[in-house]
Amino acid sequence: MSGFGAQEELQLLALLLAAAALLLLADPLRIPYPILLVLGGLMLGFAPGVPELTLPPDVVLIGILPPLLYSAAFNTGLRELRQNLRPISLLAIGLVVLTMVGVAAAAHYAIGLSWAAGFVLGAVVSPTDPLAATAIARRFGVPRRAVAIIEGESLVNDGTALVLLKFAVAAVVTGSFSLLDASASFVWSVLGGVAVGLVVGRVIRFVRRRVFNPPLEVTLSFLTGYFAFLPASVIGASGVLAVVTAGVYMGWHTPELTTGDTRLQGAGFWAIFNFLLNALLFGLVGLQLRPILEDLDGRSWQELVGYAALVWAMVVLIRFVYGPPIAYIPRWVWPGLRERDPVPPWPFIAFIAWAGMRGAVTLAAALAIPLSTDSGAPFPDRSLIIFLAFSVVLATLV
Repeated sequence: MSGFGAQEELQLLALLLAAAALLLLADPLRIPYPILLVLGGLMLGFAPGVPELTLPPDVVLIGILPPLLYSAAFNTGLRELRQNLRPISLLAIGLVVLTMVGVAAAAHYAIGLSWAAGFVLGAVVSPTDPLAATAIARRFGVPRRAVAIIEGESLVNDGTALVLLKFAVAAVVTGSFSLLDASASFVWSVLGGVAVGLVVGRVIRFVRRRVFNPPLEVTLSFLTGYFAFLPASVIGASGVLAVVTAGVYMGWHTPELTTGDTRLQGAGFWAIFNFLLNALLFGLVGLQLRPILEDLDGRSWQELVGYAALVWAMVVLIRFVYGPPIAYIPRWVWPGLRERDPVPPWPFIAFIAWAGMRGAVTLAAALAIPLSTDSGAPFPDRSLIIFLAFSVVLATLV
């Protein structure tokens, strides 16, 4: 006997039809699919008869993040990362820290979150997603360097934000924070994660040199993210940085290891898998919107919309204010840099500021927040943090 009743089967059919409709509409409407997915997730959350779903945070952390990060790292060119290391570092490290602190301050003073919960929210909404931005950039002929910067920024700031999120969550879960212990742990997280990623990359490269089977090679590529993430997590290092390091390493060396047939099969697999993974994340958030809003019953919709607008405004304002100084100040300080790399025109700077869209990594990070603390109490303001994260994704994309 089927485990689904007629109503559940009709609901599933409706969801599949809605997903197919989004796919079909993306091309004629000339809208990047992440924008349609966030709208689809929003509609899914309020559709009548949709079942409520609470996803275990570990499923997102271990099941979804590794392949999502590996794919982004694999497709990021190491040469372009090196060529644009200065702007990428300033955006992916300095801007992430500034955004986290600014959002935490706004959340603490205006919304009433604790400092620790505010830093969790700030870390969640810090990483950018380049999918929609790069799709629009290529359509309008934006210079390749600008696209390379936002793609490189998105890769590195994923690692920065998720490492900072780890420490912010730990402060909430344990109820304590030691700057000395956190600093030592941060150094180990970074160095250990990069080391594990390099070791895993070299091992996978050694194996791939001796394998001549396209389906097996694509499978090994898919599993590499897990091979890097899990051992790094076991030794207390950053699984995120391990995945990113392994992905960049394999992306650099894969052309010498594969045939044209393998590359074609791999490109097709990752294109489909990335779409399904993004659709899954937006769908999961949509399915959890109703229980999240029920948890926020004590707050009026005007209050929630105001909080969402405040966090979105902080995220956008900090990025726009941060852009011109990092473009001009280094060139004023070092004349040699100004001669080698003149100040880019203002549309270039404006595009980098505009491209701070949030997407799948922000949603995955929000869903990965633990349900409870070490004392057994519910994680403070978890539902509000997830709601605000989804609101920032919605506002920056749409």
